[in-house]
Amino acid sequence: MAKIVLVTGASAGIGWAAAELLLREGWTVYAGARRVEKMRPLEALGARLLPLDVTDEASVSAALAAVLAKEGRLDALVNNAGYGAHGAIEDVPLAEARRQFEVNLFGLARLTQLALPVMRGQGGGRIVNISSIAGKITMPTGGWYHASKHALEAYSDALRLETAQFGIRVVLVEPGPIRTEWDNTALVNLEKYSGSGVYAPLVRRVTEKFRAGYRSGAPGPEAVAKVILKALQARRPAARYPVPAKAALIIFLKWLLPDALLDWGIRKALKV
Repeated sequence: MAKIVLVTGASAGIGWAAAELLLREGWTVYAGARRVEKMRPLEALGARLLPLDVTDEASVSAALAAVLAKEGRLDALVNNAGYGAHGAIEDVPLAEARRQFEVNLFGLARLTQLALPVMRGQGGGRIVNISSIAGKITMPTGGWYHASKHALEAYSDALRLETAQFGIRVVLVEPGPIRTEWDNTALVNLEKYSGSGVYAPLVRRVTEKFRAGYRSGAPGPEAVAKVILKALQARRPAARYPVPAKAALIIFLKWLLPDALLDWGIRKALKV
């Protein structure tokens, strides 16, 4: 019997790649996103499409209800929806900062709250939260995004400990630089909020470094999709899966080096 999975943020990037790979592996995939029309090619591959805005209670409830009405169970939830509200902390309006948390943390948390009783009742399930190495290491002009992912890391750790007793496994996937549409949104927001004013020189240098990093052989979202599949299939999944290897190295250096040395390196690289 095919396993049932709901993937959020499936209209592009990592969510799309994960939905496509899971379909090929024989899963029954429910793909959720605000931009339903962009998911039509996934529908042609066999995905069931759901209009899903993770910041809207009615939308979240209706999406999960649709899955349960058709399938009667939910074996896995891939919480992928997210974006980057980049800009200097001084410049980004608090309304935008709150929206960052609504999308990257609270929307995910509400959908998870609704899914947990279902998984507990069926004797188990798996929840994969797409975090980022940005939850472990912080760069200037990304403070609100980093804060939301750092919060997701702590949230997932607590959730993993709470739900293991019910056979529910909670896994974090921590991508590093990946070639997706995500960077365009982040850089648009960066320019919007801090492209002029006292932080503009820093923004130009961050943008240059950001684009250079993506041009230097960063993998596509398919690399993350493979790790998501591994996390879903592993009998005893790890708590965290950094991807690619460069991400694991960055996390290791964050653990190894004192903050003062990391600050010096980042400031030197960005001429801050």
